[in-house]
Amino acid sequence: MAMKPFSLAGLMRVRHAQQQKAMAELSDANRGIRDVAERRARTERTLADAVGDKDVVTDAATLNAVAAARASTRGMLAELDAVAAERRVVADAAQQQYNAARARSIALEKLEARHAVAAAAADLRDEQIALDEIASVAHTRDDLQGEQS
Repeated sequence: MAMKPFSLAGLMRVRHAQQQKAMAELSDANRGIRDVAERRARTERTLADAVGDKDVVTDAATLNAVAAARASTRGMLAELDAVAAERRVVADAAQQQYNAARARSIALEKLEARHAVAAAAADLRDEQIALDEIASVAHTRDDLQGEQS
């Protein structure tokens, strides 16, 4: 006896595809956060290196250039912080979308599991009925042969 196919298999494939897409978007968002964090760390190292320079400033022009470079680097850090905050918002939204897609997939997976159990039970029941019929026919035939002898 063949088990009856799961009638929502097509929908489950769609749900799994949606889940995979949401997972890819979440991965991209998390990669974006890591990229900004790495850029910020490099910029902080640049600022630390500039501050750590032991060069003696000999004139006002050099002092102004060093101050401008430090201010520019601090501005870049502020911009990177803003980008990081934006990327965290995107990542949070992607996480919520993935969670929702996963929940929809899980619901269908549970339905499929229950279907498999019910279908297996139905197959076993049908097989038992067939075996009972065979046994009943054989028993009836034996009874008839016994009466004829």
